[in-house]
Amino acid sequence: MAKRQSDGPAKTDIDMTPMIDVTFQLITFFIFTLNFSNAVQDDRVQLPLSQLAKPAEAPADDPITLQLWPDKDGVTKVIYNGEAIRVPDMSGFLEQEKRVLIDAGKEPADAKLIVRGDGRVKTGEVQELIKICQEKGFENFVLRAQYDERK
Repeated sequence: MAKRQSDGPAKTDIDMTPMIDVTFQLITFFIFTLNFSNAVQDDRVQLPLSQLAKPAEAPADDPITLQLWPDKDGVTKVIYNGEAIRVPDMSGFLEQEKRVLIDAGKEPADAKLIVRGDGRVKTGEVQELIKICQEKGFENFVLRAQYDERK
């Protein structure tokens, strides 16, 4: 009996098209479900805990986010567009926001300002920032806190 000689393992081609399709569908899914509203939040700001805090019912249209944070020297700064600014110096930046709103045909009183105050910031500093905002014509404020689940 003659033996058949083997040519080695059989070659198989794997069709990668379905795998690539699934990968692109997953990427698309994650892009559409990504929450971009958290992009304006700075990790340095540690929100205070509150039992009364609740998530926003609806996202705000183009909110202005102001984040209060004590720097390493204990000086309270406002993180605005990624830049740390002292609270008294915010007047000029708020004036610029006001002009942009007016140029867009909107009133500063209708704009929503989200104030994210670090738990280590004194209440008076938050009040001072709100006072500066009110002097520029802003009236609609949302204060952020982290929900306390310990109860």
